[in-house]
Amino acid sequence: MTRFRRFLLAVGAVCLALAALDRLFPPPLHRGETLSAMVTDREGRPLRAFPAEGGRWRFAADLEEVDPLFIEALLAVEDKRFYSHGGVDWLAMVRAAATSASAGRVVSGGSTITMQTARLLEPRPRTIGSKLIEFVRATQIELRLSKREILELYLTLAPYGGNLEGVRAASWSYFGHAPDRLSDDQIALLIALPQSPEARRPDRRPEAARAGRAAVAAKLVRLGVFDDRRADEAMSTALPSRRAFPARAWHPAAKAYAEAGGADTVSTLDAGLQSDLEGLLQSAADRIGPEVQLAAMVVDIETRAVRAAAGSATRDRPGGWIDLTRRARSPGSTLKPFIYAIAFDDGAAAPTTRIADLPKRFAAYNPENFDRSFRGDVTIAQALQHSLNVPAVLALDRIGPGRFAAALALAGAPPQVRGSADEDAGLALALGGAGLTMRDLARLYAALGDDGVSKPIIWLADQEVSNAARPGRRFVSAASAERVLRILRDSPAPAGRAPSKLAADAPQIAFKTGTSYGYRDAWAAGVSGGHAIIVWVGRADGAPRPGKTGRSEALPLLFDLADRARLRLDHEDREGDRARPERDTRVAGPLDGLGPQSAPPEILFPPHRAELWAGAVSGAPARAFVFAGRGQGRLRWFIDGAPAEIDAAGQPIWRPETLGFYTVTAVDGAGRAARAMVRVMGAPASAINDARLTNR
Repeated sequence: MTRFRRFLLAVGAVCLALAALDRLFPPPLHRGETLSAMVTDREGRPLRAFPAEGGRWRFAADLEEVDPLFIEALLAVEDKRFYSHGGVDWLAMVRAAATSASAGRVVSGGSTITMQTARLLEPRPRTIGSKLIEFVRATQIELRLSKREILELYLTLAPYGGNLEGVRAASWSYFGHAPDRLSDDQIALLIALPQSPEARRPDRRPEAARAGRAAVAAKLVRLGVFDDRRADEAMSTALPSRRAFPARAWHPAAKAYAEAGGADTVSTLDAGLQSDLEGLLQSAADRIGPEVQLAAMVVDIETRAVRAAAGSATRDRPGGWIDLTRRARSPGSTLKPFIYAIAFDDGAAAPTTRIADLPKRFAAYNPENFDRSFRGDVTIAQALQHSLNVPAVLALDRIGPGRFAAALALAGAPPQVRGSADEDAGLALALGGAGLTMRDLARLYAALGDDGVSKPIIWLADQEVSNAARPGRRFVSAASAERVLRILRDSPAPAGRAPSKLAADAPQIAFKTGTSYGYRDAWAAGVSGGHAIIVWVGRADGAPRPGKTGRSEALPLLFDLADRARLRLDHEDREGDRARPERDTRVAGPLDGLGPQSAPPEILFPPHRAELWAGAVSGAPARAFVFAGRGQGRLRWFIDGAPAEIDAAGQPIWRPETLGFYTVTAVDGAGRAARAMVRVMGAPASAINDARLTNR
């Protein structure tokens, strides 16, 4: 009995010593955690791969995403008792030793998958001592991991030649797809390569790769996994060449990768729309010139998910490696809609409120319009549609530039002013006197399209549901946001584009352009079909491009992107902007005074008994007045019974030929009419310069 106790104590001591040694010297499983990452679009389509440390390509393996036939074939060839041994297959070791002794050379090593995993974690020279260490490490690994986890770790670390490690990296590089579906020849090659990864590389040693694949295929026939026909097909198939890993959506994929902490991630991007965006920017860059860069973003308004983005048109030209969506630039006039929206909220103005577009000095600040002319008395809607500067500065002066800057900051788009921290842009903020990034503008315009509520834009697909449900922060009221959108939808369309309201099935685009001081930045920003779209054109170094405006450079691209985004929405059977019921934004009182929808049409401009300054008449071109009104359907306009002229943008205009009194009539689709009596005033042609209605 004493001897038995001593035996038990000895066994216990040995077990405790082994447990202590196991704790003191655990297997370095953490070495398998250094991984590459793949960023995919929202449907799982690959966009861009990021290498692991040292430039290696090593992706985490998941048995759910690996062809089951490959797993069956791998275990049949490498470790057929994998699920029954404890890390070391002693029967296989004895057989391998006997076979090698009989042949006079090493025929097979008898290593299990677990032992090979231990060797991959701690590479050592092939010696008897190293083999003994593998026995111990394999046992330690089996105690810590399940069989599934061990197999996944092996398939993550297995060498496939060069800097390729793991079955996912090998499948992407050699076959161009994930290992979820593999042909017989691909299965045989993926089993043969780890046995001699450098000697059998198909891109460098095709004959050795072909021989190794054939040997594995023949063994799979003997093991009953393949039949002769399948093995012959696997042997005769051409070898693959090595492919580059996906490198699309360079900048947005990098942002998603960073947001995910450097791991595999499903982004919010749409691969189809991303491809369209990149193609449009590349074509525009080729057309515009070699020094010019472009950037763009398309954001889903409901979730604030970035559906497509590009920080540059191409990395092959100056500034191409910089993500210009995150660089602060002067936004030009793109902030004007939000100035007026806050003024609407305050009750200080409405779309029909008249405001003076005349020379005015604000202390030392003396703004003027882009075309250096003034329009006189205009409505807020006209001032915004034609991007008039003095009215915008007047409105900003009314609400306060400090308050406006604070509102932008609270909405998640703080203006950046060069100089000391206590400086502010003042009234120049209305015309782009402070910097904003494209991401800032995307957030603001998405808020405009979402009833004035600001939320962060997101890059990861798993955040979409929660971001759509979050309450967000109120920027402007829903009614004011809708009023601004209605005004912007009626802005003159770019050259070559019919107004969307005149084109069947056209997306309703509410847009604003902007051009920074010195022609350094050309912007177009808008809301269309459930998306906020921002486009920037310029030079990455900020050099001026005289004469290049947001309207001429960026706006056509915005319309093209709106078309592509609408097609994607149609493909997904989602409702676009045209199918959404418009919010009733009528204002009671003297600022607007809209009647019920069943009422006759209303003439917004010119108002009844207005006195219009036409400039020069009788012998020189007169000022062109643009009629504006509301009613059921499209309105027809008449001046003293004669139909009004329609300009290239589809707007009804009037150039008075003589001074005096006129009757302006608007008729809706039901034949109901509204009339306004106006007086046209002017001066001799020699005393007045022609006041052109130039759109920016």
